[in-house]
Amino acid sequence: MTKKERYKKVIDWFIENAESAETELHYQNDYQLLVAVILSAQCTDKRVNMVTPALFEVFPVPEVMAASTPEAVFEYIKSCSYPNNKAKNLVGMAKKLLSDFGGEVPNDIDSLLTIPGVGRKTANVMLAVAFNKPAMPVDTHVFRVANRIGLTDNSKTPLETERELVKYIPSELLSKAHHWLILHGRYICVARRPKCEICGLSPWCKYYEKHFGSGMTVHSGTKTSRKANKPKK
Repeated sequence: MTKKERYKKVIDWFIENAESAETELHYQNDYQLLVAVILSAQCTDKRVNMVTPALFEVFPVPEVMAASTPEAVFEYIKSCSYPNNKAKNLVGMAKKLLSDFGGEVPNDIDSLLTIPGVGRKTANVMLAVAFNKPAMPVDTHVFRVANRIGLTDNSKTPLETERELVKYIPSELLSKAHHWLILHGRYICVARRPKCEICGLSPWCKYYEKHFGSGMTVHSGTKTSRKANKPKK
């Protein structure tokens, strides 16, 4: 099977079985999404969604966040990972939005990367989710799943993975493909014991072929992505 053939099979399967895939972070506007994505670094979406309602109630707009202090923000996010750094970044982010972008979240990667707490993955999430632009954020789930399936050739870095996925996935599907891969990695292709026995991608997966060959029954119709009940914008 060629790489193009593998990509086509995988994409076709996701289109049929996970068309509704979307972010599981809860948000109501671009500012809230940016806050949530910054908090989600090395932290679960579930935990972030537990923290953000109270945080957004107290800091509903960048102006209020910018006028606050990291110490005040910390009290609302202390159950997240690395709360001290994230509190500093959130206040810095809000100040940057006000000083450079009129209080609005910018919609280009170069501007996004100037914001405290925003790395390439976070910037790409904003492009894909908030602005529906062709972007491929690569987190640990996407990195793992792409390598296991064989969509990438043992990429060593997230940037290598991003470039290869962008090369082969049609641009109009990139933002959705991010959700396909991240949710598949979150619920099926998990890190320690991937659930190959219920994975619909097994017929085209290099990991499955290497470890199980044709000796395992595959439920090819299993749906692996969940649609979040997030507030709509």
